[in-house]
Amino acid sequence: MKCIETELAEVLVFEPQRFGDERGFFMETFRQSYFDACFTERGFSLPIFVQENHSRSQQNVLRGLHFQRLQPQGKLVRVCTGSIFDVAVDIRANSPTYGQWVGRVLSADNRLQMWTPPGFAHGFYVLSEFADVIYRCTDYYAPQDEYVLGWNNTDFSIDWPLIAEPLLSDRDAMAART
Repeated sequence: MKCIETELAEVLVFEPQRFGDERGFFMETFRQSYFDACFTERGFSLPIFVQENHSRSQQNVLRGLHFQRLQPQGKLVRVCTGSIFDVAVDIRANSPTYGQWVGRVLSADNRLQMWTPPGFAHGFYVLSEFADVIYRCTDYYAPQDEYVLGWNNTDFSIDWPLIAEPLLSDRDAMAART
């Protein structure tokens, strides 16, 4: 598995190796020892995953920008069907990269996975007809601690590759208006 640095040092992209033939393919999507080595050599805290989620969304759905304050979640995101534009925004008040963001296309074809550290807001936009997104989290989902920033927040100026007007949940739509 290849560990790829991004514009923000703590946001990493992982590219698993895929082995295939006419019958199909095999791919190792997670190995703790590999992740430990990648994080250790960069001086980052080692993530410990406690929860895995799977969401399916149709084209033009935009989810986010979500975060938890008291129980911040790091997320390792991958796509097993379709494609998304995945975004991580640094919202740590004292960070030298506060307000900066990283976005990558993650797809079943490119097999990329993106690490969004705790203290970052996360969101994604579905580019394909639909997408199945799987993400591992470093803390449990706490609905009482969930917050949403508007996907179109001018403080961040995220360059979303919109195909059409995004489809939003009521909560995400409300955040986009404030």
